[in-house]
Amino acid sequence: MMPSTSSPSGSDPGSGSALRRYGPIAAIVAVIALIAGVVLLSGGDDDDVASPGTTATGASAGDDGGGTSFSENEAQGLGLPFPDTCDQERGRVAVPLFFAPECYADVADNGGATDDGVTADAITVVVYRAPETDPVLDFILGSIQNDDTSQQAADTYAGLTELFNTTYQTYGRRVELQFLEATGDSTNEGAARADAIRAAEEMGAFAVWGGPALNGAWSEELNARGVLCMGCFGVSEPEPNVFTVVPSAAQNRVHLVEYVTKKLARRPADHAGDPVYQSQERVFGHLWIETSPSSATEAATLASTLGEQGVDIVESIPFDLLRATELAPGIIQRFKEAGVTSVIIQGDPSTPAIFTTAATDQEWFPEWIIGGSALMDLTAFGRTYDQEQWAHAFGISSLTARSAPGVGGADALYQWFHGTPPPADDTAGVLLPQPLIFFNALQAAGPNLTTDTMRAALYAIAPGEASITQPRFSYGDHGIYPGIDPPDHAGIDDYTEIWYDPTVGGEDEIGRDGVGAYRYVDGGRRYLPGEWTDEDRAFDPEGAIAVYTEPPEAEQAVDYPPPGG
Repeated sequence: MMPSTSSPSGSDPGSGSALRRYGPIAAIVAVIALIAGVVLLSGGDDDDVASPGTTATGASAGDDGGGTSFSENEAQGLGLPFPDTCDQERGRVAVPLFFAPECYADVADNGGATDDGVTADAITVVVYRAPETDPVLDFILGSIQNDDTSQQAADTYAGLTELFNTTYQTYGRRVELQFLEATGDSTNEGAARADAIRAAEEMGAFAVWGGPALNGAWSEELNARGVLCMGCFGVSEPEPNVFTVVPSAAQNRVHLVEYVTKKLARRPADHAGDPVYQSQERVFGHLWIETSPSSATEAATLASTLGEQGVDIVESIPFDLLRATELAPGIIQRFKEAGVTSVIIQGDPSTPAIFTTAATDQEWFPEWIIGGSALMDLTAFGRTYDQEQWAHAFGISSLTARSAPGVGGADALYQWFHGTPPPADDTAGVLLPQPLIFFNALQAAGPNLTTDTMRAALYAIAPGEASITQPRFSYGDHGIYPGIDPPDHAGIDDYTEIWYDPTVGGEDEIGRDGVGAYRYVDGGRRYLPGEWTDEDRAFDPEGAIAVYTEPPEAEQAVDYPPPGG
């Protein structure tokens, strides 16, 4: 029989700068959703798991070699053997994760070389590494630099891969990592396309993890070449091979529109800093970053969708990332003169510092409504904004309620398996999403490993049960977003409500001590589309959690001994 392999994965650790050079913004966004201990693509409880070997549309993955799950084995009385790392009382992989996935049975023959980058013994995964110097990423991430080196990051990636190679079902193969050093910055489409060709042709990738942060050429090229792209930059046509971790712009819009229309519209702007606004009905403005023609299209769609429900955007103003300092005073003046009480802000995580400073300079104190923007909902960034302004910030977030450093997540998982903290201890979570998604799908895909069976596995795994410290997460068609054509290639499905409290002290997401933190309404309760209520509880301290010192009792993982421990 061919069990899950326990061989460690290889790595090319490289050398150089901090972790911010190592991964794209998309990966960093994904990470923070995982810092609380999220386990992606686990399938939730037994009732939520799609029938093993079955896609969400009913096509049988088993016909193509899909794996046999523990529940299928029990239901059919097959009597198949399972790896030693299977908890056969629960039918789950024996790892200390709240949503530990089902076990999958061993096989006698894995079929050998089933696809490009796959042999009888190994699966080649190429990991994208951003260049040492990238002016745009430096600008965006500069305010939260940490001291994790690229060497430490690569070692952590390898350590996580070893953990999953050892504990998950891989049908006798092991995932072997190769690291690709990017030849251009995050906006260089030509370099991204050339790098993607190198990953596919020269490095022989079955799949890649990560990619350039600010252009889709990498994802598009890999997609065309039949290479799975996990945690890559989202593109307008992700089928069949591009899978992102964070929600798509269209999915985010669904949540934002429901939030605004149910909780905020036709009510006083009572969270504004200006007492005059607090007694006036909200007047909405929209401040958004312009990075491509699709940015303007999305902003227009948001305005028209809200307009259809009787909510007007009186000023919709774009900005250029690198000209924000120059543009901010004029933009703030336009909002102020238009009588805007409430600014829906969507963009990068660095420029709110510029716009909030400009607002204070002009003595204008509106509500700041966080529209589901990348990294803006991190305490680490929130502390860099004008605190008098940001004390009136609230909105939606796809991130989960935070847990204290070392409680769950990548840090605890790595420590459990290796007996030491991860080398990249400040931001190990940045490295967790891609391997976690990949290995969950890998064991469900079965021994006949191809891009088709991996895709079927990704589509088949259901979102899981509602929780607080874990998001519901799925691909395919699970009926979550009516009006958006399936299949869904964006991962996180549910959102929570947050507000910023400038008085809360403690460590931020990367372990720096300070004052100011986001609070999660109702303990971090999460909502799928259609589930948002009309109750406005922003800035209500009752039940609002800043950090969990331990997961809620219902979400605590089983404490297994490590393999061989």
